[in-house]
Amino acid sequence: MLFNSIEYVIFLPIVVILFYLLPHKYRWVMLLAASCTFYMWFVPKYILILLITIIIDYFAGILMEKYSDNHKLKKRFLVISIVSTCLVLFVFKYLGFVTDNLVALCQSLGLNVNTTINLILPIGLSFHTFQSMSYVIEVYRGNQKAERNFGIYSLYVMFFPQLVTGPIERPGSLLRQLREEKRFSYENISKGLRLIIFGLFIKMVVADNIGYYVDLIYESPNKYNSWDIILGMFLYSFQIYGDFFGYSTIALGSAKLIGYDITNNFNTPYLAKSIADFWHRWHISLSTWFRDYVYFPLGGSRVKFSRWAFNIMVVFVISGIWHGAAWNFLIWGAAHGLLHILEKAILKHIPQRDNKGKITTLIVDAFKIAKTFILVTLFWSLFRATSFANIHDLFSSLINNFNAGEHLQIDSNIWIYLGLFIILDVLLANNRFDSWCDKLPAIVRWFIYFVLIFMIITCSSVNNFPFIYFQF
Repeated sequence: MLFNSIEYVIFLPIVVILFYLLPHKYRWVMLLAASCTFYMWFVPKYILILLITIIIDYFAGILMEKYSDNHKLKKRFLVISIVSTCLVLFVFKYLGFVTDNLVALCQSLGLNVNTTINLILPIGLSFHTFQSMSYVIEVYRGNQKAERNFGIYSLYVMFFPQLVTGPIERPGSLLRQLREEKRFSYENISKGLRLIIFGLFIKMVVADNIGYYVDLIYESPNKYNSWDIILGMFLYSFQIYGDFFGYSTIALGSAKLIGYDITNNFNTPYLAKSIADFWHRWHISLSTWFRDYVYFPLGGSRVKFSRWAFNIMVVFVISGIWHGAAWNFLIWGAAHGLLHILEKAILKHIPQRDNKGKITTLIVDAFKIAKTFILVTLFWSLFRATSFANIHDLFSSLINNFNAGEHLQIDSNIWIYLGLFIILDVLLANNRFDSWCDKLPAIVRWFIYFVLIFMIITCSSVNNFPFIYFQF
């Protein structure tokens, strides 16, 4: 069930109404049933895979708490849980990739091997795998009590607003909220609807309209001149941002309608002044997950520069692989890691002056933002490409087609949609749309609502693109 579908427009109000009509003690049952329905709308049988990981991690948490005095046994249960959960992810997401590469290697050595494994990746598997792992790790560390109610724990993993594409929630936040009694609040309904409207605008008006032209460029880069290829790469930066930011905002709004607060996943990432700053602003729940469960255990920054560089590369390579079972994702992650290291190495040798004038500071900051955006945009091409051949064609055309190729005809309305989104995004720096609206005069606030709703109804793309992060 997609957030931008008629089915969800019917589903969500029913869930909200039932939630407030039911007594508190029955609400989790209804939410769990709703979450199962939401997930099974895609491929019903894959809920069995999700159920297996839920059962393993549920009992692992209880056993780790039961044997908390036996460190060896406690650690064994942690390892069993993580290995089992990761094994499920490996089979469905990475087994085909590994098999294909082994077959290619064998064939290059003259061995007659021809095996193909094609498994459909269950929706949201990467996200709820990490959410489950955060639970068992926190129980192991003693920061989280094991959840004894199997239904409540299942709901923690399957909570429908963030089940498919995150944000990745920590048990200390979401599990606690699932046990709290939520009362009907006009403020929650108002904030939730604002977020949903804004999210739908970003996805359906901005990202989907842009996506049509991005597909034209990436599907046949040889046809277009270099300037249009650059334009296509620029547009993809905003397509993927609008697509994922839109989904996350609708998720925030859907949860807020029933009184739940989930993680804000974005904070104006294209205003970042460095690659490190970008990852503090982009997909925040994933970045903090890697920070807490990979980067810090490896030693973080409290080590020699060489060791720190190694830690950074491990985090970014794993992050790349997490995004997709293909070499281009691994290279994309590694490229971000290398650039992060390079930036820090350069900064170590550049003296920092505190007495800059306002104009100088603005110029320097603008340069840093532009530099970071260009680099991120360049790396997004690795992310978007469908194959190495596609990457080769893209960059070959980019270099050679300055005086050749067709010109991309873009509807002038696209620039209006994109411009409005950029303006709103800049205004939202360090703010969430619902909170930002609270600070505006009522007439301005309602004017914005009217404009956004009008544009959703009249300007939404006829191409109903699937959410990009569904594939991960």
